[in-house]
Amino acid sequence: MKTPLPDSLKLVKDFSRPTITFAIARADGSDTAYLGCSDFKVYRADFAAPKFEPKELYAHESYVTGVALAGAALVSGSYDGKLVWFDTDEGEKVRTTDAHAKWIRKVVAAPDGKLVASVADDMVCKVWDAATGKLVHALKGHKEKTPNDFASMLYAVTFSADGKLIATGDKAGHVVVWDAATGKELSVCEAPVMYTWDKVQRLHSIGGIRSLAFSPDGKSLAVGGMGQVGNIDHLEGKARVEVFDWRAGKRTAEFPGDKFVGLVNRLAWAPDGSWLVGGGGAGEGFLCFFDPTNKKTLRQEKLMMHVHDFAISTAGDLITSVGHNRIAVHKLG
Repeated sequence: MKTPLPDSLKLVKDFSRPTITFAIARADGSDTAYLGCSDFKVYRADFAAPKFEPKELYAHESYVTGVALAGAALVSGSYDGKLVWFDTDEGEKVRTTDAHAKWIRKVVAAPDGKLVASVADDMVCKVWDAATGKLVHALKGHKEKTPNDFASMLYAVTFSADGKLIATGDKAGHVVVWDAATGKELSVCEAPVMYTWDKVQRLHSIGGIRSLAFSPDGKSLAVGGMGQVGNIDHLEGKARVEVFDWRAGKRTAEFPGDKFVGLVNRLAWAPDGSWLVGGGGAGEGFLCFFDPTNKKTLRQEKLMMHVHDFAISTAGDLITSVGHNRIAVHKLG
């Protein structure tokens, strides 16, 4: 079935929230979603309820920056370095794991729900058995320091559609593609434009790879962040997306941004590969749609919040965006 076109995008629901929502996991074909928030809590939200009132499920000890659904298991990660497994059927916590030595930045589940991957500022991607919580791989392919000797961060991780590949991206613009079954490093890609080092004003660095997404056929890898920054105290770089033939380590398309500034925090492909969407922002937010084959920007939609994450339906016809004090639901088709 052909995926709906970006020009059919329309806002269908918009909610205000008292907190920043950093992460969302929405069960496909369901009105239920799970939210990770700045008040250290994880919530269950019902988008079909007469009144939108997300219910608190449990709390971490710091910001909740990743939530992932692996079957009935909800796995959340936080700046506290812990992963929590929660049984959504039974409504109870199953386990808490001291997963990382530093802040956890992202948690994702493989499409078949068998594996969960987490990345953190200890520069390790850890792959877990979703059912047992057992550590399967500790993937170490990122340096602890940037080229200018600052502490680096490991921001982004994603699985391919068939679950056979994992990609990870760090602050310095270094991307590694891994074999999910063996943990073997397969290839690297570099996006150095997404890393800014200011040696004059503040001796400080900013930017990095904030989002990754494999094309449906697994041949291309999209990388999101922002371009070079003049004032490193603000996210003033243009929102930037690059696309790679990851096996060759070669960039095949770039979208340097011509309208919005800020980080591209989330990327996803249309199920049929016809377009790529990125969400992010700075003071305000955006959803931007691209045609990587023809190297065209298809649509750029302003959102009334800095978008930290979004969930997209399997059919590519529903996008639920979360961020600073708002949640927005867009329909395509």
